[in-house]
Amino acid sequence: MTPTRNQPDSRPLVILGCKLEENQPGPALERRLKAALPYALDGRPIIVTGQHEAPAMAQWLIRHGVNPEAILEENQATSTNENLENSLRLAAPPWLVVTSDFHAPRVKMWAHHHNLDVDVITAATPKHRIPYLYSREVLAFIHSSARMLWRSYRRVRP
Repeated sequence: MTPTRNQPDSRPLVILGCKLEENQPGPALERRLKAALPYALDGRPIIVTGQHEAPAMAQWLIRHGVNPEAILEENQATSTNENLENSLRLAAPPWLVVTSDFHAPRVKMWAHHHNLDVDVITAATPKHRIPYLYSREVLAFIHSSARMLWRSYRRVRP
């Protein structure tokens, strides 16, 4: 869903968590928050999601001028799938989902699996983290694919 020129975009913003360093956003998460900031400042609902990351993300956004009343914390999710499933309890799609470039294909895959209407905004991966994060993501993509197949199989079996 793309808004027209005369129609403001009011879709909720869902910002997915990533690694913290000393209870503060690490480099990849800080890039996600910076990518989200222009959208977060316009008054739309914002969901920060991640078991340990959500409070730190909310505080970062507030320090950067976001209205605290616009922020909803989802602090139970421990995976991409849970980020999306748990965010459904807080706001209905369509959503703008903010994540890292390396993570976007898996986010889109899970959104498709759940029939969620999302557009993904990506933040660049910090150069020094590319080898690790992309390698990890290959394994996570395979794992997520297998989980989706299993879930689909279980759904169609009596």
